[in-house]
Amino acid sequence: MRKIVLAAAATAALSLSACAEQAEDAAEAVGDAAADAGSVVEDGAEAVGEAGEAAAETATDAAEATTDAAGDAVDATAEAAGDAKDAVEGAVEEATN
Repeated sequence: MRKIVLAAAATAALSLSACAEQAEDAAEAVGDAAADAGSVVEDGAEAVGEAGEAAAETATDAAEATTDAAGDAVDATAEAAGDAKDAVEGAVEEATN
């Protein structure tokens, strides 16, 4: 009877050992999957950061282009006003002569 109990205990110990090994393998697989997920999250965060930098650069370029265009428009308006003033003065001069 004692041998049967010892054999059953040994079988149970082997079974528990196998389960523990499987649990360890599963935990390792979960750890690997978590590391992979962390890497994917880091890559995604990097891509979002790069997209944000590109958007900021584009906005800066657009602002600079708008400022340049506004400056050019002011210069052109001032030049046109000067030309109009000269034309009016020339017409007044011709009319008075």
